Amino acid sequence: MAAHDPLPDISGRRPVLAVGSNQSPEQLLRKFDDPDCGPIPVIRARLVDFDVVYSPHVAAYGSIPATLAYSPGTVVTVFVNWLTPDEEDHMHKTEVPSGNYHFGSLDGIELLLDRGPALTSAFVYCSRRGALARDGQPIALSEIMAEGRRWPALSQGEIQGYVRDRTDFGRNLDDFIGDAITDFLVRRARTKQMMADSLPFDYSGFKVLS
Repeated sequence: MAAHDPLPDISGRRPVLAVGSNQSPEQLLRKFDDPDCGPIPVIRARLVDFDVVYSPHVAAYGSIPATLAYSPGTVVTVFVNWLTPDEEDHMHKTEVPSGNYHFGSLDGIELLLDRGPALTSAFVYCSRRGALARDGQPIALSEIMAEGRRWPALSQGEIQGYVRDRTDFGRNLDDFIGDAITDFLVRRARTKQMMADSLPFDYSGFKVLS
């Protein structure tokens, strides 16, 4: 749809950027598996001067998750979940208690919605650990579309191979991922090793709220 097309009904809702798995309808269905929860408006958008990169931690389901990084000149595709206060509280419970993410406001941005007017502020879950770095640069997600990308991009399979080579060289990749799924101590140890090369989220318009 064109950017000037009207928004769906978003009264009482706030725009929360989805930069990783929260873009997925399957993930939203899993997190909001509640008969009292109605449909959540989700709109694709382009975010100017940012990119989606890997965070230096391991999720409980074995993946290397995504986070946002300030990248002047890049325009990255994201999705906006419009959440009610109750839905936001529920989302917090799936993101904040793990200790991996801050929730905060992102101000002074240019967020170009596929439907509706551009936004200059939104909310986002951003990795407390910053960005995973290789050779001093963040690593972007190759599955996420971006224009003017400044940094190398890897797929989830490729980033798993990179982390495997750094933390458990020679391990079969499927077994390496399985180790992370089944063992919290493995996830914690790998996260600690990845943190050695992390870069902080460096954007002055981000304010931590929780």
